[in-house]
Amino acid sequence: MFCWLIIFAAAAAAAEMPPLAETVARLQQIYERTEDFQASFVQETTVKSIRKTEVEEGVVYFKNPRQMLWDYQKPKAKKLIINAQKAWLYLPQDKTVYTQDADRIFKSEALIRFLSGLGKLTEDFTIRYAAPAATDRKGHYLLQLYPREKGASYAYLQMTLDKNSFQILEVSFDDVMGNTTRLKFSAIKMNAGLSAKMFQFQPPSGTSIFKMP
Repeated sequence: MFCWLIIFAAAAAAAEMPPLAETVARLQQIYERTEDFQASFVQETTVKSIRKTEVEEGVVYFKNPRQMLWDYQKPKAKKLIINAQKAWLYLPQDKTVYTQDADRIFKSEALIRFLSGLGKLTEDFTIRYAAPAATDRKGHYLLQLYPREKGASYAYLQMTLDKNSFQILEVSFDDVMGNTTRLKFSAIKMNAGLSAKMFQFQPPSGTSIFKMP
């Protein structure tokens, strides 16, 4: 009897799932209509070789198109600022900033292209509901996104979507070395009118500057 209950429960959950194409279209539609958004984030990075997980927290800001700021606040302050022309990684404790042409980042990272208003999910990824469970404990949708680009640094992304708003709540992936990165978003605010000045950066006096290829 217990086994039959499990089977019926799984079938009922599957019946409630919207068609995959509808879910992806809703997600794409939301981000195409979003001029800017901000959210608190927790980033968990697990290094497989030493079995150690580093947890960082901060606030992320996006403004379409091609502008973002990752403001890490704990345990150490650092900032990643990207606009249409340039990217900066600023490490204030080291008085160091690394710079790179923004095109290199937008061309190589499909998820960043999508979040910054440039990418099309179905063009950059093959998408399916996660298996064996297509929802989490709260009923939010779980997607697996397989990059179409060759040489991607991960096999696939797992994405958690809010079942009501279709906003991205979580993204996780394993890199080629087996290390895991998980990003959790909360306190999401859409179209708050973020200033473009947020996405400019002038290194403070005395900062060492290194240009990345």
